[in-house]
Amino acid sequence: MNKNQSSIFAIGSALLIPVAIGMVFFYAPLEKTMGSVQKIFYFHVPLAMMAFLSFFVAFISGIMYLRRRQQIWDARLVASVEIGVVLTTLVLITGSLWGKPIWNTYWTWDPRLTTSLILWFIFTSCLILRSAVEEEGKRATYSSVMAIVGFIDVPIVFLSARLFRSIHPTVIRSDSVGLESSMLVTLIVCLVAMLTFWLSLYNYRVALQLQEAATDDLLKPKH
Repeated sequence: MNKNQSSIFAIGSALLIPVAIGMVFFYAPLEKTMGSVQKIFYFHVPLAMMAFLSFFVAFISGIMYLRRRQQIWDARLVASVEIGVVLTTLVLITGSLWGKPIWNTYWTWDPRLTTSLILWFIFTSCLILRSAVEEEGKRATYSSVMAIVGFIDVPIVFLSARLFRSIHPTVIRSDSVGLESSMLVTLIVCLVAMLTFWLSLYNYRVALQLQEAATDDLLKPKH
C-alpha cells in the first residue's frame, strides 16, 4: 500500500474516531442494567476485533514468509504482532474495568478471560523471541512458526464463551445480535473507526520496519 493510501486511512481515522466517541456518549442509550459502565463495550469489542485481525494477518504473513522467504512478509508479521499485543493489552484492561462494577472483581478465571491472557502471553513471547535472535533469517522463521501456532488460540478465545461455562456476555449470537438498533449502529461506527486507525497504524509500522531492515543492511560490514 502506498503512502497516499496510508494517509487516507490516517485522515479517515482522525475524522471517524471523534464521531464514534460522540455517538458512544451522546447517541447510544444507557443500558438498563449496567448503566454508564456499559459504554466501555463500544471500545472493548472493537479493540478485541482488531486484535484478532492483527493476529490473523500475522498468521497469513508467517505462512507467506515460510513459503517465499521475502522480507516484506516478515515486516508485515512483526507490525501485526506488535499492534495485536498492544490491542490485547487494552482489551484486558478495558475488560477488567468493565468487570469490576459488574462482577465485583477486576479479574476472574473465566474461559474468555483466561484464553485471552494466554493469547497475550503467546504473542508477547513472540516479540521477546525476536529480540533474542540476532540472525535475520532465523528470527523471521522462528517468528513465523510462533505466529502460525499461536493463532490457534484466536478461535478458542472467540468461541470460549459459547463452548464453556462462562459468565462473559455474548452479544453476537448465531441467530441474532443482542443489541437494539441505536446501540448496533454505534458499535458499527466504532468498528469502522477502529479499522481505519488499524490500517493506518499497520501500514506506517510496516514501512518503518522495512526502513529499519534497509538501514541494518547498509550498516552490515562488507566482506
